[in-house]
Amino acid sequence: MSEAAAADRSVIAGSRLQLGDVELELHRGGRGPTLLFLHGGGGFDPAAPFVARLAENFDVVAPLHPGFGASSLPFWMESVDDFVHVQLELLKRLGLRDVTLVGASLGGWVAADLATKNTSRIRKVVLVSPVGIKVGPRDKLDIPDIFATSAEELLKLTSAEPEKRKPDYNKMSDEAVRIIARNRETMALVAWEPYMHNPKLRHRLRLIDRPTLILRGSHDRLVGQDYIDAYTKLIPGARCEIIENAGHSPQSEQPDEFCRRVAHFANS
Repeated sequence: MSEAAAADRSVIAGSRLQLGDVELELHRGGRGPTLLFLHGGGGFDPAAPFVARLAENFDVVAPLHPGFGASSLPFWMESVDDFVHVQLELLKRLGLRDVTLVGASLGGWVAADLATKNTSRIRKVVLVSPVGIKVGPRDKLDIPDIFATSAEELLKLTSAEPEKRKPDYNKMSDEAVRIIARNRETMALVAWEPYMHNPKLRHRLRLIDRPTLILRGSHDRLVGQDYIDAYTKLIPGARCEIIENAGHSPQSEQPDEFCRRVAHFANS
């Protein structure tokens, strides 16, 4: 970490960490109790406003899942379960304890699955618009097919104000565009079949033994309220809160309110 970063503990610094044959892109910074943030299918931007806001109150640890960003993807990795074991190893390697575990979308799936396996290092769990379970009939998707949806329609499904979140690829570097494509490719690998869920997870959520908060944006048209209600009921003692004027990523659209909710829950 640079001298400037060391002076400002809210700066998130990037590094690489080798876990077996997986090299993780890892970002860490901030002050306070530890918060492990697991990103969604769009990847992780350490410069996003919500990251700096979280770092004002937490020691934020934000790894990129294998196959996302600059994290490597060994040939044998092909499922969210593989991601879960990587994150469990990360917790152990870094010696993290009393962690507030926060997972968004795909990261919510990873976080929920992780919390059914081992919560010895976890204090509380926050799931943000999580996916990962099947609640409706077998012949109907619970979540719209993101791989068969145009970019324009997907923005409408995921954003409260789509025009403000429309990416300008002409202003992106070739590397940034490459990462977007790689993230999408990895998302298809782990979430295509069965689509956006592990059939066993819904039966295991009852094993989560830590206080759990589920957050959902009021304008999230990708993950519906019925789906989130079902998720909440499957986790003992869990509760759901709605963040107004936000879509599928309330941490990005309403960063102040998102961080306030997380901090209040973590400190209560």
